[in-house]
Amino acid sequence: MLVGQNLAVALMFVPLAIIAAYMDVRYRRIPNKIVLTALLGGLALNTFFGGWHGLTLSLAGGALAFALMFTFHVFGTMGAGDVKLFAAFGAILSSSLVLPAFLVVALTGGVLAVFKMVYAGRARATMFRVFQFFYGLLPGQTVPRFELPDDPSYTLPYGVAICSGSFIAFLLFHT
Repeated sequence: MLVGQNLAVALMFVPLAIIAAYMDVRYRRIPNKIVLTALLGGLALNTFFGGWHGLTLSLAGGALAFALMFTFHVFGTMGAGDVKLFAAFGAILSSSLVLPAFLVVALTGGVLAVFKMVYAGRARATMFRVFQFFYGLLPGQTVPRFELPDDPSYTLPYGVAICSGSFIAFLLFHT
């Protein structure tokens, strides 16, 4: 990416990420207006700087990011707002950065989850559910579908991990 494109992406990405993370922590929802703004902004920026090729890479990034997160949504471990947010950020980052961003988001989310479960005193119960999930992935087993508890202290606002991890990946891996 060129310096001008990097600056434009950062100037759009940072405020949207801050707002999305705040909304997810405060209200446990990521408004569709924010997601749509990020998606359209990413498509517009990549098209402006890369023409049709930029648009194609942006669409591919959004689709790949959506597919990666939707897999977790199917198992009940990811909310729909998180799936849409990462898809929109995938459109901003374009297809070449989605996989590195996904890995950084997963690491960031894992670190935040460990802190959350230790702070909440739920390490044993959480680790048992993680074991159940991975055991369910074995051949002949069924992956359990976990219902989200009404108490928000049991869950992690994963939008924070998506926002911070995606931005870290942008800083580390953009060319």
